[in-house]
Amino acid sequence: MERPKLYFVTTNAGKFREAEHLFKENFDVEQVNMPYPELQDNDLGKIAAYGAKYCAEELKKPVMVEDSGLFIDALNGFPGPYSSYVQKTVGNKGILKLMEGVENRKAQYRSYLGYCEPGGEPVTFEGIWHVDVSFEEEGTMGFGYDPITNYRKYPIGEMEVEQKNEVSHRRRALLGFREWYLEKIKQ
Repeated sequence: MERPKLYFVTTNAGKFREAEHLFKENFDVEQVNMPYPELQDNDLGKIAAYGAKYCAEELKKPVMVEDSGLFIDALNGFPGPYSSYVQKTVGNKGILKLMEGVENRKAQYRSYLGYCEPGGEPVTFEGIWHVDVSFEEEGTMGFGYDPITNYRKYPIGEMEVEQKNEVSHRRRALLGFREWYLEKIKQ
């Protein structure tokens, strides 16, 4: 049987590396660096589903799209679904400035993986990772908010891809998808 091949639409090389690492034993994944319209919504699941359906129709291939965000409890879930925009405009230093003097450092990374085949309906898979916001930037590994978050007091910005893949929100969403997809292709 030919090895399945899926297409991960993302401009983020870090996200792609994490997916490729988790899927390498089961199927091939190719990164597609393609811009697509992003639904403006407070629900990451809807955003991922919309992106997956749009890309599947455009590419005429089975695609995955992942949307994720950092939801900080003390900031009422901000930046949430706007994490990418906030990262580009305010950055890690801006988030740390907002968190000055704040005792509650609890946050979650949330990830939704949307999968869709051409002509089909999208399916989504959620992953949540409970973390804390650090008091300063630590480490040069990872991307995005990694340098200002920690997991069980360990700086995420110092984690290797393999370490992060053991516990991350993206891992949880990707593993949910992998389990579902492997069952689907058996049928």
